[in-house]
Amino acid sequence: MDSALITAYRSTDYRVRLARGGFVSIQVDAPVPEPLRAWIGPHSWAFITAWNPYSQVRPRAQNHAAQHRLLDTLRQLPSTVAIRPAIGVGADWREPSFFVVGPALAETDALAQQFQQNAYVHGLASGYARLRLASGEPPRGQAG
Repeated sequence: MDSALITAYRSTDYRVRLARGGFVSIQVDAPVPEPLRAWIGPHSWAFITAWNPYSQVRPRAQNHAAQHRLLDTLRQLPSTVAIRPAIGVGADWREPSFFVVGPALAETDALAQQFQQNAYVHGLASGYARLRLASGEPPRGQAG
């Protein structure tokens, strides 16, 4: 994965829909915004999508179908505490996404690989948001 793509992921505005309307933005390497802290509690969380696998633009119908499969998969995970609609907003793109509370890092790694995503954003409780590379080959990890 090239550095320009990692830079684009790091500069994306990761917006989570709030229950009472509006959005709150998550930024990579920044603390979780206050409106999400009580809701997340002590759990791990992830911001993930199934749109545009490997950052290659796909037709809207294919993206919608993949996103529905991701939602079904998230709902079946026993560790899922909550799922909120979300959207990743980059300089010249927007991708519907999910903010999910509960799944462990290994579960979200597996989902990112299953849905062919290069990376996703995750964190633990009210800690910092981190960009996690989801390459098919170990070592996986934080994008520096």
